[in-house]
Amino acid sequence: MHEFSMAQGILNAVLETAEANDADKVTDIVIEIGRLAMLNPEQLKFMLDILVEDTIAAEANIVLEDIDVEIKCYNCDYEGIGDVDDSDHYAPMILCPKCESHRVNVLNGKDVTVKTISIEKEDGE
Repeated sequence: MHEFSMAQGILNAVLETAEANDADKVTDIVIEIGRLAMLNPEQLKFMLDILVEDTIAAEANIVLEDIDVEIKCYNCDYEGIGDVDDSDHYAPMILCPKCESHRVNVLNGKDVTVKTISIEKEDGE
């Protein structure tokens, strides 16, 4: 049900933004999903496809983009993309690709963000 709550929150944010900008239609929605966000992208997309029905986003193209995990290693000071072993969905392991240490600080890759919303207005904007 986590995906359902997240989908509702995303759609509410999209619709509020679109309405605040006097949109008649939402044409595109791009959502960034960090690999550590603990969401199933297919389930999220399915939920969004259902929730947009009967809204101004009903025909929107919904794009989900994966965001890599960025880390800083406490062991060797490496900073960049971390290796993620997500074979256990509930407890993914993050490793430094340089020294294979587990002692890392996750800098990015946990969030879900609406990156862009494209709208149309009746006057063609």
